[in-house]
Order: sequence, then structure tokens, then C-alpha cells
Amino acid sequence: MLKKLFKRAVLIFILAAVAVAVLLFLPKENAGGYRIKVAPNQGISSVSQKLADDDAVYSRHVLVLAAYALGVHDRLHTGSYRLPKSVSAWDILQRLRGARPDTVSVKIVEGTRFAAMRKIINTAENVRHDTAGWSDAEIIQAVDPQAEHSHPEGLFFPDSYEIDADSSDLQIYKAAYQKMKTRLQAAWDERRSGLPYHNPYEMLIMASIIEKETGHADDRAHVAAVFVNRLDIGMRLQTDPTVIYGMGNAYKGRIRKADLRRDTPYNTYTRSGLPPTPIALPGKAALEAAAHPSQEDYLYFVSKMDGSGKSQFSHTLDEHNAAVRKYILKK
Repeated sequence: MLKKLFKRAVLIFILAAVAVAVLLFLPKENAGGYRIKVAPNQGISSVSQKLADDDAVYSRHVLVLAAYALGVHDRLHTGSYRLPKSVSAWDILQRLRGARPDTVSVKIVEGTRFAAMRKIINTAENVRHDTAGWSDAEIIQAVDPQAEHSHPEGLFFPDSYEIDADSSDLQIYKAAYQKMKTRLQAAWDERRSGLPYHNPYEMLIMASIIEKETGHADDRAHVAAVFVNRLDIGMRLQTDPTVIYGMGNAYKGRIRKADLRRDTPYNTYTRSGLPPTPIALPGKAALEAAAHPSQEDYLYFVSKMDGSGKSQFSHTLDEHNAAVRKYILKK
């Protein structure tokens, strides 16, 4: 009798073990991939319940049992995880216990305007778009309640930013804002003496102009020298990108003589000095050029129009006019 009961117990144990193994290792299909989010300090019990509610596992009890057996029931990695279309409970547990959560990378290119930066972030997938309906002023207030400048242009550093999937897009703005503050202060502290800037913000404005005016990296320091030299002698900057920025939505891809004559706060043909704000998001190289212009006494430059992006720099108006005839008018 005992022998028969023992055999029955062994059989039941084997069948239970097989059932557990099937429920644990058999892949389960889900609709086009599934995402599970683990909150800070969240354990396997609540995570498994969510998986069961969403029909992502065959048995939450088997998943919990395996988690306790491995000793990882309270050591899940916080973050958002995208699971394959076909995945087993065991695979899910392995991802939650040791894998890095899914991340989203958002790239902002040097010279991008803040409005374009917002569009890039607002269309990024797997990001929580908390700021989508906010005004620019609300974003500035959220990233820095003590911000000195309310206009967002130039205040955010163009770079690639990585955040956990399903995280708030505000994290990107905060990271980019802080990075620009750090990079700008470093450039300001290391700047060449005697430059015509009264504060770091003015140097940021200059860096944004350099960013938009430079077609080739080798020219950047010379472009900076042209504008610094013009400021030094009271000559107007006369740079098209500032005019275009001041035109706003009126700019349709072409700038006309009438646009150069139409006065706006950003028209550096009609107004002296720097424009009131940056006109784009400058990168590290543009900041360095603004802080360290070349020592040349150039006052003019014109594109060589040869596909290289390089410019011809001139010291005098006569030299410049000759360069215009050679490279633009082809005479």
C-alpha cells in the first residue's frame, strides 16, 4: 500500500513538475509585442498580476514561484521592457532580473531651432509626451524655475539623449538645458580676453550665429573673427540667418532685398550689435569658436560655391567685392 502511494506521489510530482515547466518555458503569443513597466521598489507579485491581467503569461503563480526560487522576487530592475511577440514566463523573468530596461534615444542636431527640437521630441516613440501641450515658457519654468531668460532659443544643448522607454520627455529638456549651462559656462571661463561680450548669454548668441553661418568646420574660427571684429569697430553684423529668424513663418526659403530692409529686432542689417536672443541651438564647436575666434582681422566672407562649404575671407571691402565677382558672379 505504501509503495503504491509512493508511486502515485512520484507520478503526481512528475506531472506537476512537467506542468510547471510547460507554464514556465512554453512561449505565449501576444499582440504585436508587449511592454511591461517596473516601477521603483515594485516586486514580482504586482508585476506578475499585471502580466496576468494582460494575458501575457499562462500562470502568474508559476512566475512568482520561479522568482522566489531564484531569489530575485524583490530585485527587479526598474524600467520599461518591450517583450517579443512570442515569449515565455522564464524569458520575461530573465529580462526583469538582469537585462537593461529599454531606452529611447533622441538626437538633436547642431543648428536646430528650439521649435524643431520640440517637434522631434513630440514625435519620438515610446516616450511619455508630458510637455506636448505646454508653452515654451512652461517648459523653461519646469526645467529651471530660476531661469534668467524666458526665450528658449539656444538654451538647450544639441546632442543625443537617452532615457528609459515610457519616461517623461521633460527628462530630455532638463538634460539638454543643464548640459548647455555647463558647456556655456566652461567656454565663458576659458574665453580669450578682450572679446566684446558682456556676459555668457551674449557669447551664446554669437555662437548661434556662428553655427548657422558656418558651412565648413575649418572656417568656424574665422567666421567668429569676422563678427567679433565687426562688433569691435561698431560695424553691423549684416548676417542673413538673423534676418531669417526674425521673419518667422514669413520666411519661405528665399530672402529678398526687401526682407533685408524690413526692420525687426533680429535684422542685423538695420540694427547694430547682437540680436536679442540666440537664433538656434549651437553645439560645442560653435561655443568654442565664439570663445576663441581666430586672430585674423577679417571683416567679410563669401561662400566659394564649389560644393566644399568653405568661404573666402577678406580684410577689406575691395577684397570682398573681388571675391563676390569671382565666386558668386563668376566674372
